[in-house]
Amino acid sequence: MATEPVVTLKDLTLLGRENLPSSGGYLIVPSQLSFFDLLRLELVLESESIVYLIEEGAALHPLLRAHLEKENVSALSFRPSSTDPSALRSAISSATKDGSVVIFLPAEGAACPAPLTTVPGHTLDLLMQAPVPILPVYMLHQRDLALATDQIRGEGHSIMAFGAILEGGQRTLASYQESLFNLSEQCFSVAPALKKHLGYVLIQGLKKHGSRQTLIDGKDNKKVRFDQILAAAAALSRVIRKETQKPRVGIILPPGAGGMIANIAVFLAGKTPVNLNFTAGRASIESAIRQADIDRFLTADILVRKMQAFPWPPTKQLILMERLLPRMKAQIGKWLLLSKILPTAILARVLGVPSKGGDKEALLLFTSGSSGEPKGVSLSHTNLLANVAQFGNRLQMKSSDTILGCLPLFHSFGCTVTLWYPVIQGLNIVTYPTPIETKKLAELIDKHSVTLMIATPTFLRGYLRGVNREQLNSIKMCVTGAEKLPATVAEAFEAKFGKRVFEGYGLTETSPVTNVNLPDPDPLGDDDSGHTWLPAYRLGSVGQLMPGLAVKITHPETGEPQSIHQSGMIWFKGPSVFNGYHNDPKRTADVITDGWFRTGDVGRVDMDGFLYIEGRLSRFSKIAGEMVPHETVEENLVKALGLENESARCIAIVGVPDAEKGEAIVLISSIPGGPEAQEILDLRYRLLERGMPPLWVPRKMIRVDEIPVLASGKLDVRACEDIAKGAK
Repeated sequence: MATEPVVTLKDLTLLGRENLPSSGGYLIVPSQLSFFDLLRLELVLESESIVYLIEEGAALHPLLRAHLEKENVSALSFRPSSTDPSALRSAISSATKDGSVVIFLPAEGAACPAPLTTVPGHTLDLLMQAPVPILPVYMLHQRDLALATDQIRGEGHSIMAFGAILEGGQRTLASYQESLFNLSEQCFSVAPALKKHLGYVLIQGLKKHGSRQTLIDGKDNKKVRFDQILAAAAALSRVIRKETQKPRVGIILPPGAGGMIANIAVFLAGKTPVNLNFTAGRASIESAIRQADIDRFLTADILVRKMQAFPWPPTKQLILMERLLPRMKAQIGKWLLLSKILPTAILARVLGVPSKGGDKEALLLFTSGSSGEPKGVSLSHTNLLANVAQFGNRLQMKSSDTILGCLPLFHSFGCTVTLWYPVIQGLNIVTYPTPIETKKLAELIDKHSVTLMIATPTFLRGYLRGVNREQLNSIKMCVTGAEKLPATVAEAFEAKFGKRVFEGYGLTETSPVTNVNLPDPDPLGDDDSGHTWLPAYRLGSVGQLMPGLAVKITHPETGEPQSIHQSGMIWFKGPSVFNGYHNDPKRTADVITDGWFRTGDVGRVDMDGFLYIEGRLSRFSKIAGEMVPHETVEENLVKALGLENESARCIAIVGVPDAEKGEAIVLISSIPGGPEAQEILDLRYRLLERGMPPLWVPRKMIRVDEIPVLASGKLDVRACEDIAKGAK
């Protein structure tokens, strides 16, 4: 038998130790428990009476199994699929009555990286039925949140968090899950790795991956190594420092080498980048510039000439990238040499970049204005680093992978996932200025063997026409967000390309990614091997939560807390959640309470931690006291009208005030047709035949040339509402 290693509490941070009962028996149900975690837990408990609860035939680490075979160790075994629940309850109750601490030991299993728990929902549900106090425990290892720039050996530092004891009516699966979500958030929020300065971490990433990783600008097929990007950004940062004393710098550039260099240069200059939405209306753009207090803008000649409607500032405030950088070859060469010979800490000091950023503003984004005036979303260094760590550690992409970057940089998804993520995690990136030209994008995917594709449902529709199946052969994962993924789009995409679309979810205010579905893990053995298997994908959901994020559900009208398994208003809390809107305390107070962010979306969590979005509160109509979800009505309309294979959005549902029933449903359609009165009558019969409630059927149709859509691919709700109200 191998000698058991000596374990101390030296590399362990404890949270919630006050929740440990001082006396009496109880059941500990951990999120996960490795052999070293177990030894540490034993030291923390300081109890001589511990009983281990083990699944019969469960696969366990050899050292852990040897530890359990000692003469002085007590154990209970059960099989979740066949054990009589009453017998298990009786055994646990008997052990805890003697004052013993019962510790449940999860079996080794196949799961996606950094799961909330390694215990299947059905097993947890069975354990919650034990008539004893239950103590939730969450374990976080440094490797689970480490950025790819960090060098971690073994598990590194660990954080162990104890939740409040669950007793009586609180001893439910939903309460246990909610406790783990909260403990996960607490662990991530104290993690030192997330307190760094984003500029410092970008320097680390560009140096570490400098000679291996490249950015390929799909507009001109120019390849730029990461070390060249660092050198150009460093040289440009000196100009930015000299040109402005303002804390923020505007960027008006599409995805590409210029956009990445500009954003990194602003960080290295000690400033905050503000990527402006140049597709928004003039008033919105002017509002953003005014709110951000910008007097210098990084852009390109071609954009100044092309975008005549943009409210361009005086020429002296513009820094034209393609004019400036060619004249700086000597300075860029100098910084390339310095970046090779100087360690990160010294290079950062020379550039004036601090190592710590924390809650200071790192990025200012403006909401797309789909349902109102743009709001400035101030994201901190911790917000952005947390989301990169969360997203990166869930996806587990390799240095040989290549990401497609075509979403606009003023869109939070395009910014975090296609700027910071590939630099920090070390991925190749192929960029293109727009997500609309799907034929060109398919050529780039094929030519450069792109493996990770980030899109929105609106843009996915474009691939369904004019793109060959073989062009997307290299794609390993297609992740979609920004708006609800219609089942018709997902099914059509998978049928044509043989690629499942993995729906995710996020908001600008959460940096943005909060959830994502992933490919299910490969089993570790056959059905009788004793290994568990946890799903990573569930149809209709937006996936499991990112690690470090807590969720709660409240009644959408009263605000009263309710089970996370019940449908209601979704709230998030965690290191990736923003601290508030820029210079707007009233709007901030409307959505943030005690650190919790009210998303405005309605949904629920299932027994395996998958989140289901049932609609945005602003995309519901209350008709005769009943909540009618616009997106569900739209899905039924798509099927009723046979629009599954349309490459562009053809319909939209909005609500308008109604004197009799509070609101009425209006259909906006870009489908050519006959008399509207007859069409709406025919449509009514079709929807009723499909089982749609009469209150959900549109009462009026408005025909338009095209459905208003934002540059991000989202439906422009505000423009649709204006159309509906204007046509009354």
